Amino acid sequence: MFFFFFFRRDQKQIAFTVAGTIHPFRKTHRSIFGKLLQEFRLVASDRRSWRILLFGALNLLCTGCLLMWCSSTNSMALTAYTYLTIFDLFSLITCLISSWVTMKKPSQLYSFGFERLEVLSVFASTVLVQLGALFILKESVERFMEQPEVHTGRLLVGTFVALFFNLLTLLSVRNKPFAYVSEAASSSWLQEHVADLSRSLCGIIPGLSSVLLPRMNPFVLINMAGALSLCITYMLIEINNYNAVDTASAVAIALMTFGTMYPMSVYSGKVLLQTTPSHVIGQLDKLLREVSTLDGVLEVRNEHFWTVGFGSLAGSAHVRIRRDANEQLVLAHVTNRLLPLVSTLTVQIFKDDWTRPLLSGALPSSNPSSFTSSSVPPGAVEGYAGLSSSFSSSSVPAHLTSAGGDLDPLTSTPSKLTSPPPEFSFNTPGRNVQPVVLPAPPHHAHRPYGVGAGAGMRFGLGAAGAPSSQSYRTALGGSTAPLVKVITSSSFTKSPL
Repeated sequence: MFFFFFFRRDQKQIAFTVAGTIHPFRKTHRSIFGKLLQEFRLVASDRRSWRILLFGALNLLCTGCLLMWCSSTNSMALTAYTYLTIFDLFSLITCLISSWVTMKKPSQLYSFGFERLEVLSVFASTVLVQLGALFILKESVERFMEQPEVHTGRLLVGTFVALFFNLLTLLSVRNKPFAYVSEAASSSWLQEHVADLSRSLCGIIPGLSSVLLPRMNPFVLINMAGALSLCITYMLIEINNYNAVDTASAVAIALMTFGTMYPMSVYSGKVLLQTTPSHVIGQLDKLLREVSTLDGVLEVRNEHFWTVGFGSLAGSAHVRIRRDANEQLVLAHVTNRLLPLVSTLTVQIFKDDWTRPLLSGALPSSNPSSFTSSSVPPGAVEGYAGLSSSFSSSSVPAHLTSAGGDLDPLTSTPSKLTSPPPEFSFNTPGRNVQPVVLPAPPHHAHRPYGVGAGAGMRFGLGAAGAPSSQSYRTALGGSTAPLVKVITSSSFTKSPL
């Protein structure tokens, strides 16, 4: 596409040709390496991150030396123990990511922030170490078939160098994600076995209870157990020249590593799957019961709570309220109850819109003047004019009227009864009332069927004092099923024969 621009200067026409598409607001596209470098500079601007970077550089140096010593000694146990130093490198990277997450704010694309990146880093680190342990197990099985000779020249030196550096890294750098996971996850089988010995030891030396109880740090425990296994391997090879113990020690270190990392992988994996934490289910149930008893709340449904990051709980719920309730007031009360436990909360309030359209045509009017010629046949007015004054608000069932005797609006939450209904009656009018049959008028009198009380419903009302015992029958919407009118002291109801 070509664009021509013409300018007139000194009575001369000059033409310029521009090839390609014009982008007046071109965005600067950075490569992935450029974006990573920018975020690294953001992390490095914090002075607290310098210690992490320093220990990371020392970890790379120490890991390289240990791998060379593993090759020179031909020791599989030392190789398995070196994987714990590689795990320390992963933990330092996780610590850097945690520092970066605290600097970043939630964006429009990531409304919950970047806390889940910590969870993903912990999950990836523990899974990679478990894969390394499985690799050690596979190599150890091959070594059992043909056991090579192990040189013990640098075996003990490498053990103490790795132990010293691992403990220095664990105790000098505060790793918040792994510290939270080690406390929240279930105990490993190694921690459970050591806990019994720790209680007995703390009974003798009470000062160790702060370190050993209630359970020992799993990372310190695996490093101490691995170093002890290597020391036993060194002594058995030096004394008896028993090289197979090196392979057995490698299997033991691999199993301890797998058993220590597995509970952490399960816990972080559940967080990634957005499951509800098991230790807060009881508290959430209690809070939801309290919310459901608030004034105006009818139902709490579609509730879902999950962990966004370590120690950060998010949730959402739908709250159905009465039509006459105040949405803002109910929202404030619900938020006040759930917010101390759920830091990121979304509550949707909606009013109850369930109505009873069939009642609109079935409610009789409490005003006697409402019974006009449109609802009463002409022949029935002469014989039953005296009954119009007695048909008042008492003819309306009690569950459709309020305490003052007036009808409530048609809502899904009618007024509560002042007294409970009879047992097994289910508040049905006339269920527990003995029917009273009106006597029939003389044979020469006119039998009306005209008083209507709703769409398709007609009541036959007999004249008082008639000598005949024959009762009037009515029809419901033209049906042939017979009905008998029942009169009580409070309401007119109907019951089948």
